[in-house]
Amino acid sequence: MVLLSRQVARIARTPAVRHQRACWKALSTLNTGAASACSRRTSPPLVGRMPTLAQFHTARVLREEAQEQEEAMPEEDERVVDEVDVLIVGGGPAGLSAAIKMKQLAEAKGEEIRVVVLEKGAEVGNHILSGAVIEPRALNELIPDWKEKGAPLNQEATEDHMVFLTESGSMPLPHPPQMSNDGNYIVSLSRVTAWLGEQAEEAGVEIYPGFAGAQILWDEAEDGTKRGIKGIVTNEIGLGKDRKPKDNYEQGMEFRAPITLIAEGAHGSLSQQLIRHLKLREAVDADPQTYGLGVKEVWRVKPENHKPGYVSHSMGFPLSLDTYGGTWMYHMEDNMVSIGLVVGLDYENPYLSPYQEFQRMKHHPYFASVLEGGECLAYGARALNEGGYQSIPKVHFPGGALVGCSAGFLNVPKIKGTHNAMKSGMLAAEAAFQALSQRTEDNLYTPIDLPEYKKLLDESWIMPELYEVRNLRPSFHGPLGFWGGLMYSGLDSMILKGRTPWTFHHAKPDHEYTKPAAECKPINYPKPDGQLSFDILTSVSRTGTNHAEDQPVHLVVNDGDYKGHVERNVGTFDGPLGRVCPAAVYEYVPKDDANGQEDALGKKFVINAQNCIHCKTCSIKTPDQSITWTVPEGGGGPKYSLT
Repeated sequence: MVLLSRQVARIARTPAVRHQRACWKALSTLNTGAASACSRRTSPPLVGRMPTLAQFHTARVLREEAQEQEEAMPEEDERVVDEVDVLIVGGGPAGLSAAIKMKQLAEAKGEEIRVVVLEKGAEVGNHILSGAVIEPRALNELIPDWKEKGAPLNQEATEDHMVFLTESGSMPLPHPPQMSNDGNYIVSLSRVTAWLGEQAEEAGVEIYPGFAGAQILWDEAEDGTKRGIKGIVTNEIGLGKDRKPKDNYEQGMEFRAPITLIAEGAHGSLSQQLIRHLKLREAVDADPQTYGLGVKEVWRVKPENHKPGYVSHSMGFPLSLDTYGGTWMYHMEDNMVSIGLVVGLDYENPYLSPYQEFQRMKHHPYFASVLEGGECLAYGARALNEGGYQSIPKVHFPGGALVGCSAGFLNVPKIKGTHNAMKSGMLAAEAAFQALSQRTEDNLYTPIDLPEYKKLLDESWIMPELYEVRNLRPSFHGPLGFWGGLMYSGLDSMILKGRTPWTFHHAKPDHEYTKPAAECKPINYPKPDGQLSFDILTSVSRTGTNHAEDQPVHLVVNDGDYKGHVERNVGTFDGPLGRVCPAAVYEYVPKDDANGQEDALGKKFVINAQNCIHCKTCSIKTPDQSITWTVPEGGGGPKYSLT
C-alpha cells in the first residue's frame, strides 16, 4: 500500500502496521514460526534456514525505526488523524472513477494531489453485485485504451429479448429502445471493479480495503448546527459483543479532507445521515427514494444450453401483477449465465419473500431449460435505487458530494447504472480539482462546497437520460396498475420519449406501502429441490460472507427496544423481516427456542448478524423503521468475485 511507504509514522497504530511490527519482532528474535506467519507482507521468510548477517542488520534497522515511530505516536486514548486532499468513501465504480480522474487531472497539470479511497470490503470488488450488462460509454472516456490494459469486458451482447411470463409459458413483448444493448458487454461487475482498483493504484491513488467509514466528522456552527462535513472516522476494531475493548482493540482513524466524496452505493449509512441532517432531499423538493431488491445467481450451464451474448428481460411470473419487478438472464463468457429477479420494495403483502420468489422463478421452463444439468457458482443480493430523476437529492454540500448510487443515478427501465455512476464520479473529480486549485495555505483543509458538480451533471448525458424515463417506474403505481403502467411505458419510451409536460411522483417511502398481515393472504412457497432451487443458508454459503463473531451486532434496533419491535412488526405485520431478508439474518422464534432478546407475543427476535450480505434491505423495508444498518468491522461481509 502507498500508505505504508508514505505515511507510516502518521498511522503507525493501524492493523496493517501493527502486523508489520509483529513481523519485525519475530525477525529480531529469530522466531521463525512467527516470521513464516508474517511472510505474506514481509520478504524473504526465514522458514527452513538461519538468517544471514544482512538480515540481522535489516532487522535491527527496522526495529530502531519502529521504536522511533512508537515514541512519536499519540497516546492510546487519542485517535490517529490523517489529512488528505480528496477522501472517497467506497471503492466501487463511482468512487474509483473519481479517484482515477482526479489523478489524471493532477498529472496533466503537474500537480500532486493526495487521493484516498476507503473500502469496507476485504478487497476491492468484494461487495460489488450487479446483474451487469455494462455500457462502456464512461469507461471509453476514462480509460480509452481499456482493452489493451486487460479490462475484463470480454463478452459482447449479441441479442436482446423482452418477454412476459405466465405460470408455465411466455410471450414476446416489444423491446423498448432504451433497453437496447448494442455495443454493450455482459460482465462480472465485481471483476471490473477489481480491475478499476488496479488502475487507480497504478495512478497513485491510496486504497485502504478493510477500512469502513463509520462516522461523519461534522463541520458545525457555533450553535451546534451541522452545516457540512470535514471528513470521516473509520470504525473501531477489536470490540466485543458487549462493546468493550478486547486485547486487539484499535480506535477508529480520522481522515480529514476539504472534499469528501460519498460513493457507498444504494442506501449507504453515511449518505443517509447526510441526506437527513443536511436536509438534502428537502433542499430540492425531491421525492422519497424507492428501491428494488435484486437477487441473483451465476451458473455454469451445459455447453448446449449456452448462447454467448444472449440478453433477456421479463415481467410477470413469478410476481403477481400488483408487485413491480422483473427478471434477467445474461449469457456470459465461459458457459456462465447470470440470472436474477428484481422485486420493487414498495410491495404490499408482508408474506412475500423475494428470495423464495427467485427460487420459484428458476423452475419456470424459460429458465429451467437453460439451468438443468448446470452448476450454481455464486449467489448474492443487493438493494438498488429505483426512484430515478425525481428522487435525486441535492448532490453537493459544504465538504463534499454524493456520487454514483449514493445519489441515485440508476436508469431503471434501462436496468443500468454503472455508466452513470462512473460518469458522476468523473464529474465530481473535475469539480473537486477546480475547487482545490483555489485553496490557499490558510485554508488547505477547510470544507469546500461543489456547486459546479451539479452544473456538470446537468450538462452531461446523465440528467437528460434520467429525465427522459422519469415517468416509467411510477406509472405502475396508482390507478394505472400493471397493465396501464405497461402500456404507458411503451407509449412514453417509444413515442413520447419523456417529452410530456407532467412528472409522476413517488408518493411515499417503500415501508409505508406494507399492509397489515390481516389484510393479506399468506404465500405458500414450494420446498427447494436442491438442484434448481436451494435453501437460503446454502445460498448464503455461496456468497463467501464472513464476520468476526465476537463483535458488536451492526444491525441496530433503534433505542434497543426489542420488545416494541416484536410487538409492532410481529403483532401487526407477522414478522416480514424474516421473509424480506435474502440471507436469513432475522428470525422471530418461539421464546423457548433461542437466546434472543426480550420476548413479546411469545416470540423472541434473533439477529444472525454473521449472515449479513450488506444488501441494506432491512433498513429500507422494516414497517416501523426500527432497524438501522451500520458498518461492521472493515473486511467483513460478502466476498463476491463472479457477480
